[in-house]
Amino acid sequence: MLVIRLQRIGKKHQPSFRVVVAERRSKLGGSPTEDLGSYSFSGKVVSVNKERLEHWLKVGAKPTVTMHNLLVKSGALTAAKLPVKMKKAKAAETTEVGATMTAKTEAPTAIPPEQKPEQEMGEKVVAEN
Repeated sequence: MLVIRLQRIGKKHQPSFRVVVAERRSKLGGSPTEDLGSYSFSGKVVSVNKERLEHWLKVGAKPTVTMHNLLVKSGALTAAKLPVKMKKAKAAETTEVGATMTAKTEAPTAIPPEQKPEQEMGEKVVAEN
C-alpha cells in the first residue's frame, strides 16, 4: 500500500522534510517511490507538485494524517482537516465522579481526635475540659 508522508532531511535542530510517496511498511530513511515536494518546518511552507499529487491520489496512495492536514492548509487538497491522535501521557487515575485522585501526591494530614488509634493499655485517657 502506498502512502504520502514526510521524510526528514536537514541538520540537527534545523528540520526540513520531503513530501514523498513510499510503501507504508518501508523505513522512513529508505528510498521513496517518488519525491513530490518539500516542507520547511521553520517557515511552515509546503511546496508540492499538484499534478503528481493528484496522480498518486487517483492511483490509491493515501496521505498520513499530518500530511493530509498540511495539504489542506496549503490548498493542495479540498477536504476537512483530520483529528490528530496522539498518545497521552499516563494520567492520574480517576474516580467514578471524574475527580482525579491526588492522595498519593499529597502530604499526610493530621488525624482528627475521633479517629486516633487506641492508646496502649498502660496509659490513662484524661478528658480535657
